[in-house]
Amino acid sequence: MTVRGLWIISHENGGNLSIRFSRRFSTVEHRAKSLAGSSYVAVPEESTFLQLLLTELGLSDSGKNYVALRDDCLYRPRSPALELHVDGPAKGILWPVLTVSQGPLILACLPLVDVPPDPRPPLASLLSVSQGLTLLAGLQTFLLGSGSKPDSEGLGSRLAMVPSVLLQVCPLGTPLDVPLPGTPATPTAPTSVGTQKQPAWKTGLHRGRAVVNIGLIETVRSMQYGNRSRQDLWDVYGTVTCKCEVEGVLPNVTVTLSLPPNGSPLQDILVHPCVTSLDSSILTASSVDNYDGSAFSGPYKFPFSPPLEPFRLCSYTSEVPVPPILGSYQLKEEENQLRVSVTLKLHESIKNSFEFCNAHLPFFNRDQMGVVDMKVSSGQLDVSKEKNLLVWVLGQKFPKSREVTMEGKINFSGPTPGPSDPLCTKLTAYVKLHFKVPDMTLSGCYVDQHSVQVYSSAKPRIVTSRELQSKEYYIWNSTGTAPVSSGQMMM
Repeated sequence: MTVRGLWIISHENGGNLSIRFSRRFSTVEHRAKSLAGSSYVAVPEESTFLQLLLTELGLSDSGKNYVALRDDCLYRPRSPALELHVDGPAKGILWPVLTVSQGPLILACLPLVDVPPDPRPPLASLLSVSQGLTLLAGLQTFLLGSGSKPDSEGLGSRLAMVPSVLLQVCPLGTPLDVPLPGTPATPTAPTSVGTQKQPAWKTGLHRGRAVVNIGLIETVRSMQYGNRSRQDLWDVYGTVTCKCEVEGVLPNVTVTLSLPPNGSPLQDILVHPCVTSLDSSILTASSVDNYDGSAFSGPYKFPFSPPLEPFRLCSYTSEVPVPPILGSYQLKEEENQLRVSVTLKLHESIKNSFEFCNAHLPFFNRDQMGVVDMKVSSGQLDVSKEKNLLVWVLGQKFPKSREVTMEGKINFSGPTPGPSDPLCTKLTAYVKLHFKVPDMTLSGCYVDQHSVQVYSSAKPRIVTSRELQSKEYYIWNSTGTAPVSSGQMMM
């Protein structure tokens, strides 16, 4: 993120407004001209810019209740990004001009927008808008302090420091750091990755107790055919994400992944570049090679210097003996109706506690769904005739038997055909499962919060979590045809 210009405006002489400081960055302006092409609008002179800005803010022409340029009903301002209508040789609209105001100061900046101006992009899609506002907020805190009353005595001296502050925190128009409130800027040597500070463009600086969050998510995919001539397939893909919320200098951290005694070694491990050192044996296990039982089985230690934003520490795959839910789906066509039979069985190794568990049965390439006569042994059935879709809501628990069934008939009628799908013709049909199991992984992999080491005097709170979720979990009609892959499933 870069800014084309920065202005500090203050009240003087009984309410008059004047520019106390301004800075333009010619290198950024050159980029703006190259990006905008024929639609480029140059930044006007200081007096013109001030007059346009005060008009837009309603601080000029106090004797006029109506200013056409600002108050016309066809004009829709997009606060906090203002637009200034520039006349003269460089006629056009200067946008987005960001402003913050507190006490005797108005701070404004013009960030560089690196997307085409027409059609105008939504503010929510422009990262430079939020980053520019954060830069202004940082300068505002530096100049006025964080108290409710501005420090008028020191304001003049801090305004005199602004040029040297910008050399440190915003060289060549690119924000790098946050100025400390009320203290002069001093040159600092470049810091290593492990001692980086929050930059000015990062919104939502962390305040409060230090926290290190570590989340482990395993995603399971499955293709089940219910036919001995076709091999069922399933795989597990795991990711470990981290977020370090520590005020000031970020610490060095070591996260350890552990497996149960009978757990299969992790494979295809990829790590984030911030990991500082790693045992080479951790990276050698591959699902492509034949497994010989000699792969490294943990614990897996990942020392790293965290970046400022949440990131994916590592990813892996794992071989597990069975999928979490085994299913059988039989669909037979009789004239203009279908006989449906579904059986789902939760494996005994899976915790019987779901955040949600649903089974979707779509019926493509058919007329509109008519009478549905179905019975389920557990849960409830939602019928969407417009979408030719049955949703079997299993809830948060399977019964004690860990097995549920659905049987019945479906009639199709009406002139309106249902949805179409080239994969689902004739008897090709499937059940797709959607579920999430909190506090569990299929491989048994976990992060013990007591094994997480944080080398910092802040003593952060360690928060760990894990969950198992489904993705592309299909149970195909065993009496029909289905797509079959002879190779491995690729995530």
